[in-house]
Amino acid sequence: MAHSNWLAGETPPITVNKGDHHLLPGSMCPIRVKANSPLGCLVLIRLHLEAETGFPDLDWHCSRVEVCRLADRQAEEGGEGGTAPEDPEVQVFLCDRWRKFLDGAPQCVDLNSMSELGPNLNYTHQSKSNNLHFLRGFVGRVEAWSFTELDTIFAHSGHQNKIARFVKTHWMEDWYFGYQCLNGCNPLLVRQTRILPPNLSITSDMIHPFLPEGSSLEQELQKGTVYLLNYEILDGVPANMVNGEQTYLCAPLCLLHLNQQGQLLPIAIQLQQTPGPQNPVFLPSDGCDWLLAKIWVHSADFQCHQLSSHYLRTHMLGEMCCVATLRQLPEIHPLHQLLMPHVRTSLQINIQARGSLLATNGVFDKAIGSGLEALPVVISQASKRICYRALCVPDDLIDRGVDKLPQCYYAQDALRSGTYCTGDKLCVCVCIRFVVNWVNLYYIGDDDVQQDSELQHWITDINTHGFRQDAGLPQSLQTKAELSKFVTMIIFSCSALHAAVNFSQVPLCHYTEAIFREDAHRQLVGEVQAELKALSDNITERNSKLELPYAYLCPEHIENSIAI
Repeated sequence: MAHSNWLAGETPPITVNKGDHHLLPGSMCPIRVKANSPLGCLVLIRLHLEAETGFPDLDWHCSRVEVCRLADRQAEEGGEGGTAPEDPEVQVFLCDRWRKFLDGAPQCVDLNSMSELGPNLNYTHQSKSNNLHFLRGFVGRVEAWSFTELDTIFAHSGHQNKIARFVKTHWMEDWYFGYQCLNGCNPLLVRQTRILPPNLSITSDMIHPFLPEGSSLEQELQKGTVYLLNYEILDGVPANMVNGEQTYLCAPLCLLHLNQQGQLLPIAIQLQQTPGPQNPVFLPSDGCDWLLAKIWVHSADFQCHQLSSHYLRTHMLGEMCCVATLRQLPEIHPLHQLLMPHVRTSLQINIQARGSLLATNGVFDKAIGSGLEALPVVISQASKRICYRALCVPDDLIDRGVDKLPQCYYAQDALRSGTYCTGDKLCVCVCIRFVVNWVNLYYIGDDDVQQDSELQHWITDINTHGFRQDAGLPQSLQTKAELSKFVTMIIFSCSALHAAVNFSQVPLCHYTEAIFREDAHRQLVGEVQAELKALSDNITERNSKLELPYAYLCPEHIENSIAI
């Protein structure tokens, strides 16, 4: 049935599936609605899907409703109708309520199951990577894996490719260890340092053999060629019991040097934060002990990657922004329309994660070294260290000193899809240009931003229920530039960053639902899609010349939102 609610009146229900008119997947169906009395301005179109006896309960969505010569204010739901956003008596929906999941971390939606989300916030898309039927047969295995067995699994799961073979050949080499710090699944941790941490017990003489001839550690620090991995958030974290056996965690400090060939090489590893006789420093000259020390660093990096870089900085951030958007920005608000395609899927995937992956007897409980007991500790420690500049990709890359490294392809590609600041000059790239143009459609001047009460309530909600108050997030939005930067940060975190720390699902700026009605909107979407296509071609050409391509931030591989 279709209903139309008006300020001055209401049309009677109309049955769509009648005669030759049927709504089917991919179809369009014109409907004539007759009014029996004056209606006034159109504010709401109500769609209701009725179950038919003998037919399965179908889950479908209407992508677009067009009304001739009238502004469309669309709301959909599977029940008996909807309520206009401005109705003062509207009930507080479950998906609009906050819940504290972990102390000291951004809050989440107050829901326990996907069925509570409703049809508009559920999605049914599954990628091929979710087809894990073959791998499920190995879930109960407790024995160590051999490389031959891993080759077999990769072959059956479609991962036996050029990159897998390359990694198998080079994983023990120091240069590849450094490459992974820059372009692997966790490129967010390595940073330039000009002062050694006081708890890293090394001397210049220890490091001298691994530096350029005639140079010293002090000189290299001054030149800016020394980098650091610091896993301090794992210090004191309790280790998990896996298959009845105690596992172990370390909180390493790893020093790296940028050589004259542009390679980032590890030169010293200390596995715990507190120096002492039982906590030696391992060097590249230590043979098998050096290889084992690098493996321990990778183990620590895995814990930080999964909980901080991946879950906290993309999943939790996306859900936080989604809930705030649902609470404060009505569907007709331009930023609701812009943001929801990038954040709405975070609700479902995070509810699934809390109910399985991060639950008792889930993967983290049964198989991961940090485990459920460590989960709140690590997330809380990581949240304390997050600041707004770290969330904004150009600021983060510059602050960490990786923005100009010749072999940091993550930085190169991220800066082309985000923004790059040089002094007071803003070099606008694809994502920010799209957001700036979108903001300019609706906000003529900075006064318009300041006077948008819904927008100000939105940023207040994010600050109240998100990261700590001294994290540097804007407490209010005063200018179009501030708004554009903040919105770009959200879109990048939920699309490109998630692709970099996870993998791709849905192409970036691929808006499957026709949420943009006007020609100006569609023109902006068309322009940004064309720019992303050109950027994809450029990255593909560069990768064709690399022995190990970096394709995670190629736009055609970037998901539009967090869906896994």
